[in-house]
Amino acid sequence: MITANMVKELRELTNAGMLDCKKALTETNGNMEEAVNWLREKGISKAAKKQSRIAAEGLATTKVSGNKAVIVEVNSETDFVAKNPEFVSLVDEIADSVLVNNPNNMEEAMKVEINGSTIEDLIVAKTATIGEKLSFRRFEVVEKEDNQIFGTYSHMGGKIVTLAVLEGEDAEVAKDVAMQIAAMRPLYLDRDSVPEDRIEKEREIIKENIEENIKENIEEKTEENIKENIEENIEENIKENIEENIEENIKENIEENIEENIKENIKENIEENIKENIK
Repeated sequence: MITANMVKELRELTNAGMLDCKKALTETNGNMEEAVNWLREKGISKAAKKQSRIAAEGLATTKVSGNKAVIVEVNSETDFVAKNPEFVSLVDEIADSVLVNNPNNMEEAMKVEINGSTIEDLIVAKTATIGEKLSFRRFEVVEKEDNQIFGTYSHMGGKIVTLAVLEGEDAEVAKDVAMQIAAMRPLYLDRDSVPEDRIEKEREIIKENIEENIKENIEEKTEENIKENIEENIEENIKENIEENIEENIKENIEENIEENIKENIKENIEENIKENIK
């Protein structure tokens, strides 16, 4: 009999999923060592160890069926694998299955079956065969009314994919809008759809920027004014000192010259008078 503790022990040894561990133990009649080898032979143990690695590349795609559409993103570790036909096919299969089954969340989506295997098991199996960590990252199922139309656009081979819903039936306009969304990457449809906390955060950022700019301008102006005042005072003092010195010198010279002339004139007159008296 396969117990929960046996499954837990095998999972700790291999990092494989619980269902894979239970299946391995069942196939090997509960022999732990043989179960480990069974998982290794199937590539499941190796695939599980890859789950700790980072999958930052990958593809996104959209599928449309009547009034319902889905957009999904599946990641790989490298761009090279993202172009692999097997990986591209996996992304398409996941999108088709999610569109048909319409799961409410990622947990439900991972349990959706494709040809008898869940998406979760399929990703593990493909991780083993492709040789990189693969990850079903996210999805969104969108529905429209009969008087609306879907607009889809894929850029750079699925690096950027958009899905829009528009009023009317103009397919070209819908595609153009989807293309503009890919180019501009707007976060919200309109002002009313912006969360209040996001608005408050933007207010705080703008306020901080304004206060910082005011502070910088005040400091800059203060330093500039100080510098200007110093220069002005220096110039003014130099000018005043020069003018004062010139004026003082002129005054002194005038007074000295006047006094000297008076003295000389007096002396000359005295001498002249003496000479005349003697005669």
